[in-house]
Amino acid sequence: MMTRARKTAGLLAITLTAGVALAGIVHAQQKTMSIGTGGTGGVYYPLGGAVANLLSKTLPNVQATAEVTGGSIDNLKLIGTGQSELGFTMADAALDAMQGQDKFKGSGKVPLQALLVVYPNRMHVVTVEGTGIESMADLKGKRVSTGSPGGATEVMAFRVIEAAGLDKDKDMKRERLGAAESVNAIKDRKIDAFFWVGGIPTAAVTDLAATPGMKMKLIDHGDLVEKMNAKYGKLYTSSKIKGGSYPGADKDNSIAEVWNLIVTGDKMSNDDAYAIVKTLVEKKADIVAVHKEAESFSLDNQVQERSPIPFHPGALKYFKEKGVGG
Repeated sequence: MMTRARKTAGLLAITLTAGVALAGIVHAQQKTMSIGTGGTGGVYYPLGGAVANLLSKTLPNVQATAEVTGGSIDNLKLIGTGQSELGFTMADAALDAMQGQDKFKGSGKVPLQALLVVYPNRMHVVTVEGTGIESMADLKGKRVSTGSPGGATEVMAFRVIEAAGLDKDKDMKRERLGAAESVNAIKDRKIDAFFWVGGIPTAAVTDLAATPGMKMKLIDHGDLVEKMNAKYGKLYTSSKIKGGSYPGADKDNSIAEVWNLIVTGDKMSNDDAYAIVKTLVEKKADIVAVHKEAESFSLDNQVQERSPIPFHPGALKYFKEKGVGG
């Protein structure tokens, strides 16, 4: 006859075994999603962190993480190699990746699908008083950063420089720094100007504008958009960084802008794409609390004209249900 102690131990063992088995099932269903963002001084990084938190909190069995990267180019390459499921990118860089052009000539075409058109990225051409730079032409002979090697600032900066009639290699001494590094270099007088394409406000640019003893200036270049589009397709629009967006920068700044996207590769299921897009649109207030550019995570921006990348069928299903986009 089994003693009570042995019986209890047996039941406990069965319960524990069942618990472990259940935990195994739950663990097996847990999906990890890596989101490629950008450098810590830009806007992709805080936005990506907010997106990762929201997806992890809202979607059952999803654990999303935001990765610090060089930006769009890195993010697209990570999707191409299967190391990331999602990535923030500028529309122009995404088109290059899909076509295997420019920075993707060596690595080949990246199969991409757009989940969401997120917000417009504004080109900042930044300098400070005392450099003698008042216009794009004044960049000639100067020390200029055109963005980090892994980001898309460089792609767009080269196109702005070219449209201004300058040679990126011969007419300037070029550095390749991200937003935060560019600001440090300009404070230390190691560079005279830098290009940065990002949301408003970009933390690093705000930091420079608020630096005592320095007067930041933003250089107008919106008149170059027509030339850029004539060569590269209708990717860019003329816009403004409104006066007051940064401390002490009171005048409107005429600029080129391009839309940002959240993209994935060709492996994501329709159900996952649908759930992600629905969450980001319907709970965007959680993301806006981290950065106000997330106000643009809205249904009226989901038009294919703003994205050279075709929308994922799962995203289209959600847009159709809401009577928009595509």
